[in-house]
Amino acid sequence: MTNSQSAQNSQAAPIPQALASIAYPAVDILDVAASLNSAERAQLQQIHEFLQTEVRPNVAEHWDREEFPFDLLQELAKQGLGEIELSETSRLFRGLVYAELTRADVSLSALVGIHNELIVGVINQLGSDQQKDRWLGRLRQFQAIGCFALTEPEHGSDIAGGLSTTATRTEQGWVINGAKRWIGAGTFADFAIVFARDVADQQIKGFLVELDREGVSTEKISGKLGLRIMQNADMLFDDVVIPEENLIPGAASFANTNEFLCSSRAWVGWQGAGIQLAIFDATRQYAVTREQFGRPLAKFQLVQEQLSRILGNASASLAMMAQVASVQEAGRLEMPHAALAKATTTRLARESAAAGRDLGGGNGILTEHELAKLFADAEILFTYEGTYNINSLIVGRAVTGVSAFV
Repeated sequence: MTNSQSAQNSQAAPIPQALASIAYPAVDILDVAASLNSAERAQLQQIHEFLQTEVRPNVAEHWDREEFPFDLLQELAKQGLGEIELSETSRLFRGLVYAELTRADVSLSALVGIHNELIVGVINQLGSDQQKDRWLGRLRQFQAIGCFALTEPEHGSDIAGGLSTTATRTEQGWVINGAKRWIGAGTFADFAIVFARDVADQQIKGFLVELDREGVSTEKISGKLGLRIMQNADMLFDDVVIPEENLIPGAASFANTNEFLCSSRAWVGWQGAGIQLAIFDATRQYAVTREQFGRPLAKFQLVQEQLSRILGNASASLAMMAQVASVQEAGRLEMPHAALAKATTTRLARESAAAGRDLGGGNGILTEHELAKLFADAEILFTYEGTYNINSLIVGRAVTGVSAFV
């Protein structure tokens, strides 16, 4: 992270004269980013400045309207954000980039994270040469978008055992039938990686399904509390015929995808850290600019305690995720590690968001001041990629040897 004081909401009040000359400490107060090499630090700074100046000040109106800012995709590509998973950068760098994306907007960080961790990653490591040749080049530049169709209307936390979408092998290839829910970018993606149960051997397999095929229908899920820029969809696959070559060869059983699901859960841990950077940014800015009883809020003791608590939560989350990155770099990341990270950072994010919204008083319920937007988005992070309770049970099983699932 950086010491830049960029990109607060355009409606923010000017800083009082007495505080204008203060050089505020960086949000990454323990300087986790110092562990990066010089090239990665420079690239992170460049991405930070782009996100804070070009993205963060301009996304609130899209959030209010539940719209996706398609014009930003090519700008994200220019920053290399379409090919993070294919880069030779460190896990720490990638994590800090995801944190910076979340600091700018949670929905955009979700799109970029899913794109890299679950779409590009799966095709690159499990796809056929034909699938790689067809999709990877365009995906790297956000000229194509994929979505990850795993969750179903009746199966979320129990998806591994309960998945009901089917794949039937025929002379023409495969026929896919079933429904998916909460699929990010499902309304505008070019294809979906669809997980379906092979009726012949009952194995869950992965298939590339182009969304312009006959029998595919999608519908936007509206009225969400948070993550409003991300276009989540209900998807229906009604006798959708795909050729044999659309089977992802490395995803012939659900076990083959576990590594990606584990990495993706760790990525949400970075989102939990990143949103807290945004919460502290917005809360500190509000505290030093808002005056009550003739002085800035920042001069009140209770306000300083809240700021200290938010910063402490953010710092603990960053430090935890830095260690997770080290474990991942060594090839030792397992689901209990990822579950503990995701559960912890999103729990702290929820606490930080509540403190920030409270500090904003009446203004804290308006997206104009960003605190309400962050408060709502934190709830989504707490819930998706495994709810807090499910992740806690994964950790509990690992540390006790006793499963509470059955």
